[in-house]
Amino acid sequence: MSGGVRPDLFAAVGDTPLIRIPQLSATLGRNILGKAEHLNPGGSVKDRAAKYIIEAAERAGTIKPGGTIVEGTAGNTGIALALLGSARGYRTIIVIPDDQAPEKFELLRVLGADVRPVPSVPYADENNYYHVARRIAESTPNAIWADQFNNLANRQAHFETTGPEIWRDAAGAVDAFVAAAGTGGTFAGIASFLKEQDPQVRCILADPMGSALYCYVKNGTLEFEGESITEGIGIKRVTENFKGAPVDDAMRVDDRDMVEMAHYLLREEGLLLGGSAALNVVAAARVAKGCPPGASVVTILCDGGARAMSRLYNAQWLDENELTPTARGLEFL
Repeated sequence: MSGGVRPDLFAAVGDTPLIRIPQLSATLGRNILGKAEHLNPGGSVKDRAAKYIIEAAERAGTIKPGGTIVEGTAGNTGIALALLGSARGYRTIIVIPDDQAPEKFELLRVLGADVRPVPSVPYADENNYYHVARRIAESTPNAIWADQFNNLANRQAHFETTGPEIWRDAAGAVDAFVAAAGTGGTFAGIASFLKEQDPQVRCILADPMGSALYCYVKNGTLEFEGESITEGIGIKRVTENFKGAPVDDAMRVDDRDMVEMAHYLLREEGLLLGGSAALNVVAAARVAKGCPPGASVVTILCDGGARAMSRLYNAQWLDENELTPTARGLEFL
């Protein structure tokens, strides 16, 4: 990482370490490299999108001093916008589905956001958090709607920063890139950059159950099956950020394997991660098994596990949802 004094919080976003996950890598005989986005100031990969969205609005003059940022989010983007918005003197109004982890609501309120929970309903319903946020932004003076799903500043953040950092730190030795998508910005931005450096880098989408992107990649339809407890990833539509993303293949990961990996990483690697990060590592490990020995597979450690303590790391909650981890090793792979 580069040295020197960072002039402000915005300058502290990014340049996160690329970490080799040692026990997993040794067992597989391939390098699993995790981009440690949970070490961003706001604790997630969404800091990058929030930074670029705010800066783009400032350059365009669509937000003025003392203005308001409105967003519909599963949590992490809202947290990032609240944190970075405060650093610029902006208010934030965050519309969030009421079924997200309670830790996210608490943190948003601590950060000073005006938190507006709404029932979790499908995108087609006008009461979906996405549409509610849009309407609030339209009716609020001096406000912008961040629109992380279709605001291409999101994708650009990863094309200009995350992708180059991965390529630099891996010294160009990237055989595959594996990650899930929600807004699509992280996957599309990184994959596009890596493909420009080396078209042979395989870019593979990891998708939770209940999401339609697996079928979209496989056969061009938006079919889906099952459901998932993962938050912030998986979607049933194609966003502007995901359109045109270079995707070579896709794989599904179910909740049980995600939970097993989360607990394996904590137990064996000392990594306390959220569900989306654990799902990414499951997919990366499975992709790595099909690569030549010594190959390097990069994935994204999207956020930490502190926001999942009441669910992913809560024995009672796991038992109630029949997700108590039982694996002693990596047999679930």
